[in-house]
Amino acid sequence: MIRINLLPHREIKRKARQQQIAVLAGMTGFLGIIAVWGIYTFIAGEIEYQNGRNQYLDDQTAILDKEITEIREIKAQTQELLARKQIVETLQNSRSEVVHLLDQLVRLLPDGVYLQSIKQLDHDINLVGYAQSNAWVSMLMRNLESSPWLESALLIEIKAITINNSRQNEFNMKIKLKRASADGLSNLSFSTTGQS
Repeated sequence: MIRINLLPHREIKRKARQQQIAVLAGMTGFLGIIAVWGIYTFIAGEIEYQNGRNQYLDDQTAILDKEITEIREIKAQTQELLARKQIVETLQNSRSEVVHLLDQLVRLLPDGVYLQSIKQLDHDINLVGYAQSNAWVSMLMRNLESSPWLESALLIEIKAITINNSRQNEFNMKIKLKRASADGLSNLSFSTTGQS
């Protein structure tokens, strides 16, 4: 006997294929969603990691900026201290200059010359005084030029005046105080003390 299959086998196969396609589509979609989610998670993790690194760099930059500011302040303080040290050294080296100046003026002043005022600005000294004659002023200038502490005697003005019914010559003179090194100062001080 011949068997004839009257069932719609094509319909059943079509439904089976559609189910397979639906299952495959569902699995593909699910795998696609998982892949997209995995890539998104990976990228988000990388962004978060890079943001962490950027934040670390920003924090370190802020620390370095603070340290640079402190270094600048320390350098400014160092420069200020060096300037103060220089001033103290200058004062230390020049503290005896006034004593030597007055000592030299007393020693080198001729008998016929009288000083009215002595003004010092740094190493420039202005002398105003009276002399009995021009020769005494010339002698004073020669004496000042021969001093180891004084130099560049320059007569600014000399004029004849009358003081207490006696004729005098009023003069205005500039001299410079020599700046000597520490060794030179000690040598000069020994030589001047040796003269007395």
